[in-house]
Parts: sequence; structure tokens; C-alpha cells
Amino acid sequence: MSKPFADLQMLDHVAGTDPDFARWRQGYGVIRHLPDTQQQVLDLAEQLVAEGLQPDTSAVYRTLAALDRVTSAGLWMVVHMTYALRVHPDGTPLQSSDFKINPEGHTGGALNMVPGYAAYMALNALTGHTRSWLMGQGHCVAAIDAVNVLLDNLNPEQAARYGTAGGLDRLVTDFYSYRQQSDGRTEAPLGSHVNPFTAGGVMEGGYLGFAELQYVHMPLPGESLVAFLSDGAAEEQRGSDWAPRWWRAEDCGLPLPVMIANGRRIEQRTELGTREGLDGFMTHLNRCGFDAIRFDGRDPAAFVCTLFTMERRLKKAAREHGQGLRRYPLPIPYGIAETVKGYGFHGAGSNAAHNLPLPGNPRRDARARDLFNQHTGVLHVPETELQDAVELISNHRRQQRPQEKDHPLATRNPEAPAMPELPPRSDTCSPMLAVDDFFQAMVASNPRLRPRVGNPDELASNKLSGVLHALRHRVDDPENDTESIHGNIITALNEEAVVSACLANKGGLNLVASYEAFCVKMLGAIRQELIFARHQKELDRPARWLGFPVIATSHSWENGKNEQSHQDTTFCEALLGEMNDMVRVLFPADYNSTQALLPGIYSSRGQLACMVVPKRDRPCVFTADEARSLAATGAQVVDEDLSEGTPLLLIANGAYQLSELIHASERLRDTATPFRLVYVQEPGRFRTPRDRFEAAYTLPELEQERLAPSRYPHRVVLTHMRPEVFRGHAGNLCGNPKHSRVLGYINRGGTLNEAGMLFANQCTWAHALYQGAQLLGHSPSLFLSDEEIAAVEGHGEPDILLA
Repeated sequence: MSKPFADLQMLDHVAGTDPDFARWRQGYGVIRHLPDTQQQVLDLAEQLVAEGLQPDTSAVYRTLAALDRVTSAGLWMVVHMTYALRVHPDGTPLQSSDFKINPEGHTGGALNMVPGYAAYMALNALTGHTRSWLMGQGHCVAAIDAVNVLLDNLNPEQAARYGTAGGLDRLVTDFYSYRQQSDGRTEAPLGSHVNPFTAGGVMEGGYLGFAELQYVHMPLPGESLVAFLSDGAAEEQRGSDWAPRWWRAEDCGLPLPVMIANGRRIEQRTELGTREGLDGFMTHLNRCGFDAIRFDGRDPAAFVCTLFTMERRLKKAAREHGQGLRRYPLPIPYGIAETVKGYGFHGAGSNAAHNLPLPGNPRRDARARDLFNQHTGVLHVPETELQDAVELISNHRRQQRPQEKDHPLATRNPEAPAMPELPPRSDTCSPMLAVDDFFQAMVASNPRLRPRVGNPDELASNKLSGVLHALRHRVDDPENDTESIHGNIITALNEEAVVSACLANKGGLNLVASYEAFCVKMLGAIRQELIFARHQKELDRPARWLGFPVIATSHSWENGKNEQSHQDTTFCEALLGEMNDMVRVLFPADYNSTQALLPGIYSSRGQLACMVVPKRDRPCVFTADEARSLAATGAQVVDEDLSEGTPLLLIANGAYQLSELIHASERLRDTATPFRLVYVQEPGRFRTPRDRFEAAYTLPELEQERLAPSRYPHRVVLTHMRPEVFRGHAGNLCGNPKHSRVLGYINRGGTLNEAGMLFANQCTWAHALYQGAQLLGHSPSLFLSDEEIAAVEGHGEPDILLA
């Protein structure tokens, strides 16, 4: 669309004949339009008219002039949000008492986002199409809130507070007010980052780098997504460079990534803050398969022109692929908005621009107050002029399109999937085969739900061979029958990238599987998703995306051969710390218990599941009915012999731990010792709930008492996790520490087999009986031979416990 050089004489001629172009060309406040941008606007206007999207070119210029004023007002509002307690819509200077005692804000980044977000709104108005948006730098939310309030694009909570008389004063006062409600939540429907109060917000953006990993997987065919990214996040990891590897026109919408290249982190320049760094990044992007476009990031019209061009280029490339003229990967247009941090206000381009750009607090410092009033005076837009501009851009009713708060990603609500019914098994087999069987069948039963599998390395070794052959790795140049250009498996040795592919696929079916030890790398991305979904739920607007499991297989107890780096139970432990109604932490022990969990996981909404599943063959302990009961309650009595005397309560958590305690139960039965063996598949059901939402997911006290009666004080727990973690989360189940022992992973490992791992961590059946004897006041010799006691005490042969 754009020409390489602007024709100044021609621009002057157009300005002389079209007053609307001349008015826009003058800019507004700090907004200036370079000749190249002016040329691009002429081309944009002609194309919009040619496509029937605008009645004439003058209408385009009027909308862009309105955009300048909305942008300037947005900059004005952002600075007031940082420093002021109130606004003066008439532009009169603020006095000392009008300023906050303790100003706060991520001011510079928010100022840089205003032109981009306002331009996104104007592009939608010019084309009559509401695109989705995403912002990776969530701390810049003041820009979003400011523009949303000006354009009346608000969720109900903000509309009630900021969309009425005096609303702008409340907005600036609420920003970083820290006031709380009686339940501890913030009083104001506002935050330091994107949150569910933010109209159209879908990601907090608190962890830089995850938007870069997710944006290409988010839009469905027919949708467009404008993804605002930060140059600081470009330093995070390589996963964001691979978007062209994954994008396919057949199952993806149009991603429009735009980096705000302001050149600064909090206290120093980024590499992209140098000319050499930015030039090198452009080269890097082009080598990765992007179509990089640099433009003036200070000018909202440049954003509009660039986004329009990016969208058209990608559509054209997709058409040419359909005609056989191109091969995948297609070049993904990538905008680079060149600016300086905090452009439009005092201190732009300095380290101070990040937070508080003025040299002092305007409430106490006269020079700072004068600087504030001087710079905001340039940004101010008279009320009547601003209202006219708002009406031009907020044309949703005239165009009969949704507001940006209701863009496709923000309202994602896929149809309920059909659940396959598969037969149970009774043989010894890998529990992962249940996942393999179920996911294949579910994908086949739900062709309208886009499938994605996140795979860091190996599927076949994790017993997902059927999924591998049915869905295949997505590659550009297939070399065997497990690869395809249109494969649905996103494979990269980058755990954050592959889990993000599934977290982003909120319109479809997802499965993630990785070695347990390396799932830890996924925690940041998962936690950000859980927090956002929980906040949505608390607002009574729960997320509607379909739940899915993140499977930690090749887990610690069966991964001894790979040294202790592969023996880490942190993933499930960390997720147990999250709210149990948002993520279920599950330990199925066999094929049937694994299969029984999957329908509930995939029919849930806005909820993830961490499943710790063995990949090696395990006996089927539970029948189909028992497995369904176990899935419903989270625990099950496996065996008991309640003859006279105080029974020993054995509690297993984990497949290998269950096998050890089944062995221990046999010794107890042989010695006429009463016992009960309980398997705990979902420890979070036994926690003390932290709020009403979690209380709905915990097991009722009566049911807990039925499984683990308080009259059974002597308890030995064998857990997959570190013992302190299990006891901390399921303290009621463990009972009085004086009368109970919890055995689990104690950070011992090496090149060992399963039995060796259990012995090294003092988690064998014999260790359980040794502890049980002490609790019951018996000699260990009641249950164990002298040789077995010697092994448990650390001066015998470990192999004796294998007999």
C-alpha cells in the first residue's frame, strides 16, 4: 500500500484542495505526522474507499483527525492517573492540593501504548470490523483504561464508577489507591496490570514474554488479533521467534504483532534501544520468517496504516498459498513502532520516564507542578472537540459491530464437546494409554474444535503414539508420517512455548504432556492464566474456555535413569498452592482411574488440571465403577482388615506409592494387624478451603471422616511429593503429627531404577511398616525380618526389599 518516498508537492496539493486532510496533517498537541505517514494515509484513504469501507477520502481524514484528539486526551489522562487526584476538563492548571501524596504508575510505557491502542480503535471504526487485542506489557494498563473511559468502552464495574458524572475524577483517584474491601480485595475496579475489570482484557501481561508465545495461536479463522508487544520481552526467549512456523491460514486467524520499541527497560536501555540493536533485530525477524515493518510509533495514524497494511499483506500471502504460488511458512508481518519511552511528556527517553518522570512530587514541588501543567496543557483537548472525536470513532451502533470490550477473544465460548465412551481395561498397561485413547477419540468426535497438543520433546516415549500418528507434528517440511504441514502438535524444546500454544487455543481442545521435572518451566505461563481466570470468576464472569490437562509424565519415581535433574516433584507441589477450583492436581494410579478423570477435565470451563501419570506399565487396581467414584470424591478405600484392635491407616498418593502400600497391607494382614488402605488421587480435596469458591471443591467433612475416621489416629502416608508439602495441604488427612508419619520425595536421587528411587527416599513398603510399627508401639520385627530392618535402617542390603 505505502510508497517508499513521500511526494511533498503532491501532499501540499491535497492539503490545498481537501480541508479535512489539511486539518489532520497539522497534527495535534505533541502528535506530528511525518511526510511518509502522510503519504501512507493518502493510500489508506483511497483503498478504504475502493473497498467500500468508507464513503469518501475526507471521511477517513476526519476519523484520523479525531484519532489525534482521542490520543492526546489519552496521554493527558495517563499522566493525571499517575499524579493527580482530580482532572480539570476545561484545562485549567492543577493546584498543589489536586495532586496525590504518593504518585505511582508505569507512566512511560503507558504513554507509549496510548497511540497504539487508540489507533486500534480507529482502525476498527474505519473498516467496520472489531478485531481482538492483546497486550503483553500489562503494566501499561493505564493507557487501556484511559482510552476505554474516553470512548465509553467499559465493563459494567468500570461503567458504573467511571462512566458517569465525576467519573474521570474517580478514575485518577482510584489508580493506585490501594483501598480494600472487607474481604481483602481491592475496592476500585482498576489495577496496576490488565485484569478482568479491563474492558476486552484477556491476559494480565505481568510476566513479560508470554503474549509473544501465545498471540499466533489465539485467533480462529475469520478473526484478527492486534498483539501489542514490548521490546524488553524480545530479550526473553526464542520461542516468540517461531510464530511463522506455526501459522496456517486453514486453521488460524490473522495475527498482527506490533512491538512498542521505546528502547528502555526500567533502569537502562534495551538492546533494541540502539540503532545497531534495532537494525539487527529487523534482520533477525526477517531470517525467522517475519515481514518486519518499521514505523513512527509516536503517531497513531502510522499505527493505523501499518496495521491495515499488515493485515492485507498476510491475507494476500494466504491467497497466494491457496493458489499454489507460495509455500509455508508464510511471512508474518511484524510492526515495529519506533518511539522513545514516555513520549509526549516531560522526561521522555530517560530512565525516570518508566515510573515518575517529573523531577519531584507536584504536590510539594513547585517546579514539578509547573512542568506538569505545562506539558498537560499541550495535551489537553477541549471538551466539545473531544466529544466530536469520540462520536466519530465510537461508531459501533452505526456499523452494527460489537464494542472492543466484546471482541472475539474476550467472549470465547466454544461449544460443549462430545465425550467419547471407551471401555475399561483390566490388564497391566501404561496409564498414559488412557490419555492416548481418549484424546484421539475426542478429537475425532469434535471436528469443529481445533486441537492442539503441546509437546516439548517426546510423545512416543510418553505412550502417546496414537495421538502422534493421528495429529502429527506441525512442520514446514515433513520428513516422515508423524509430521505434516497441517499437524496439530506444536513441538519445540521450549516448555513455555508449547504450553502457551494450548493456553492460547481457547476455542478448541488441548493436551500438554512433558517430563515432570521440566514442567516446572511452564509454571509462570500457567499461573498467569489461573490468576486471570480466578479473577474473572470472582466477578461472576467466569472464563468459558474448555479445560484441559497438563500431564507430568516420565515422572520422578520412574525417571531415575536420568540423574536427579529429572527427579523433581516441584510442578505438582506448586500447583497445589494455587486455588483448587482453578487447577486440580491429580495422581491417577492406573488406566481406568486416568480415563475416568478425563471427561470431567474436558467438560470443565476455565479450569486446568495437573495430572501426574506414570508412563510405565501399572496393574489396574480400580474397576471402572471404582475409578468413577475415585474421580468424583478424590479418594477411595482400596483395602482394609478391621479386626480387633486399633487399625493402622495407610494413605497412598501416587501410583508407585499405592503399589508399595498394597505390599505393606499384605504384611499387615499376614500378622493379623488391623489396617485400612486409602488412595488419595486428589489431595486438594482435603485442604482447608481458603474461600467460598474453593470450599465448593473440597470434600465435605462427613465424607472425609468416612474415609479417614478420627478414631484411627495412627497413620502412615506415602506420597509422590515432598512430605512437607503433602502434610501442609492435607493436614486433616494426615492427622496429629505425633501419631502420623508422611514419607515422600526427600531430594534423593541419581541414576537409579524405580525401586532404587523409592529406597533412596525411604519410601518403600518396608519403610512404611517400620514407621507404622513405631506408631503402634510395636517392634519393627513384628512386620519385618532382621535383614529387612537392617536395610531400612541403612546398614543392610537394599535388594532384600525387592523379594
